[in-house]
Amino acid sequence: MRKLKMGANSPYTFALIITIICISLFYLQLDSLLAYQRYLIIDGEWWRLFSGNLLHTNAWHLYMNLAGFWVILALHEQHYRAKGLGLLFFTLCLMQGLGLLIFYPTLIGYVGLSGMLHGLFAFGAVLDIRQGYRTGYLLLLGVILKVAYEQYFGASSEMTQLINARVATEAHLVGLISGLVCVSVYLAWQQLKKQAKKTN
Repeated sequence: MRKLKMGANSPYTFALIITIICISLFYLQLDSLLAYQRYLIIDGEWWRLFSGNLLHTNAWHLYMNLAGFWVILALHEQHYRAKGLGLLFFTLCLMQGLGLLIFYPTLIGYVGLSGMLHGLFAFGAVLDIRQGYRTGYLLLLGVILKVAYEQYFGASSEMTQLINARVATEAHLVGLISGLVCVSVYLAWQQLKKQAKKTN
């Protein structure tokens, strides 16, 4: 069994911080101040684009999302350090909020990490592919098929009952696309760095 390595630059240290924040926000019940609410964001409360990702509808929703975060991180930990993961996390959350705001005007409210998690999963799967892991193709295909299925058929009624809210499948699509955009930019940046080193 793989041992978790904690330290200042460990991705697990960042994951622990996010876990504590999400749990604290849930029990402090700060939804009125931080949840994604379309009309309040349009009125100038822009922080909700990011902070809404850190809130959850109930304990099942909270702990399922946090478990997903840790599982995805354990699956792709070799690709991350704390600072890089923090930047990616913030970027995915912000893109998630902006994507919902721009492309889904009928979605009035949203909370949860699930959109960001789909992006993080796709990001890691593509990096697996780049490093020669064939399983990366299966992971990427799996998340794409899952999101495509949800767009056509919707989420399961069991999941809706479990989190006591409609599953925002729109967020999963936005998250997936955000993850693919982020990994494309990251790989392009890496390529530019390699070319710069060769010319120096």
